[in-house]
Amino acid sequence: MADQRLAGPNWQDEDQTEGSLRPRLLREYIGQDKVKEQVEILLAAAKGRAEALDHVLLYGPPGLGKTSLAIILAAEMGANLRMTSAPAIEHSGDLASLLTTLEANDILFIDEIHRLSRTIEERLYAAMEDFALDLMIGKGPSARSVRLNLPRFTVVGATTRLGALAAPLRDRFGALYRLDYYDPAALGQIIERSARILKVPIVAEGVSEIANRARGTPRIANRLLRRVRDYAQVRADGNITRPVAQTALTALEIDDLGLDMLDRRYLLSIIEKFNGGPVGVETLAATLSEAAETLEDVMEPFLLHLGFIARTPRGRVATRGAYTYLGLAPKDEQGGLWGANLPPV
Repeated sequence: MADQRLAGPNWQDEDQTEGSLRPRLLREYIGQDKVKEQVEILLAAAKGRAEALDHVLLYGPPGLGKTSLAIILAAEMGANLRMTSAPAIEHSGDLASLLTTLEANDILFIDEIHRLSRTIEERLYAAMEDFALDLMIGKGPSARSVRLNLPRFTVVGATTRLGALAAPLRDRFGALYRLDYYDPAALGQIIERSARILKVPIVAEGVSEIANRARGTPRIANRLLRRVRDYAQVRADGNITRPVAQTALTALEIDDLGLDMLDRRYLLSIIEKFNGGPVGVETLAATLSEAAETLEDVMEPFLLHLGFIARTPRGRVATRGAYTYLGLAPKDEQGGLWGANLPPV
């Protein structure tokens, strides 16, 4: 099941307007200061040598700006950008079609690169290293191999699951950057910028309220801004103040930490149905009628970030913080086996 939650970090149809909110240059990119510093060096060095960028791999939870950073790399280099996603590259012919249309210094952005098949991975990392593509022409005894030379190009890959990439492909990337969750101050700057672009009247307290509930994710921050804007337009005077933002987000069942009803159901399932854990992700997915991949890639990263769950070899465990958040007595205070599962957080 696709993640269509308001507080979900994955791309949704309503995020089409996000394209107009994306930064176009590195100086407009807010947050991720360590990554920005390294990218500035990478860009300056490539420009100084008049060469194509080295291959770049961006990884981290969804919605943190990996696609935006790829667009910025192309803009800063003055290069053409070709964008695709791994599921769209089903056959070797699809990859060959992409690579043979690239020109010198072009950037090929592959989203969800961890979902490439092993056959495609092998062909891609050979092309990344040798800038050549080997094709088989014909079948049977008359088949022959033809090598096509490719111009020097740059692959920018984005993934939420770095460990799912085959080591040979991962090793072909010369620059690996991890994008982390944003702090409320950086999210506040993003919301202020988006509000100016969307011409939404908002005060500092309203910005802070939305930023605190945006799960450290710019995509969610922009989505919440649009929903609060709608509420302010219909139920208030159009201005986003703290009370307006609080009322709107509470009505949408997004609490002070940015967790929604599905997050709370997830935590309550571990605590009430499985005695706090450990419980396997497949079992949890069946209980919540969600795909296991959705839990692993979309929900759990932020709950881990908050310290509300732990992934153990035996399964997921709710921490003391999760009990406190839900207003429940921690497992060890109930006479359970809390200490056998995980030290209190």
